[in-house]
Amino acid sequence: MLNLTTPALLFPAISLLLLAYTNRYLALASIIRNLYDDYQQQPSDKLVRQIGNLRRRIALIKWMQSMGVGSLFLCVVAMFQIYTGWPQAAQMTFGTSLLLLISSLGMSLLELRMSTDALNILLSDLVAAERARDKSPH
Repeated sequence: MLNLTTPALLFPAISLLLLAYTNRYLALASIIRNLYDDYQQQPSDKLVRQIGNLRRRIALIKWMQSMGVGSLFLCVVAMFQIYTGWPQAAQMTFGTSLLLLISSLGMSLLELRMSTDALNILLSDLVAAERARDKSPH
């Protein structure tokens, strides 16, 4: 049987998750602004590709946040349903809340992978530049 404390257990976790998502969003927005300024100074296809990748990641973070907010909202609805004596509806609502949280976490993992891929591209450029420098006559 579901009681009021069960959905309430997710409150701190979801709140911290939403804070982490917001921090990711703000960091990406700052990077995009910097890349845009760089592009204004010296246009390049590489910058356009980086901005495109960041645009996809921003959209993903928007969905991550939406799923997290939906999960928190349904937790509150489930608590209200428990309080008003609708235990079966509360179980369904809480289960849906958990599914939204799982979806949000899955999207977070996907965004993290996209971030890692972008960093690996930058690192490969550094390695290629280092190799070229080592091969050049001194």
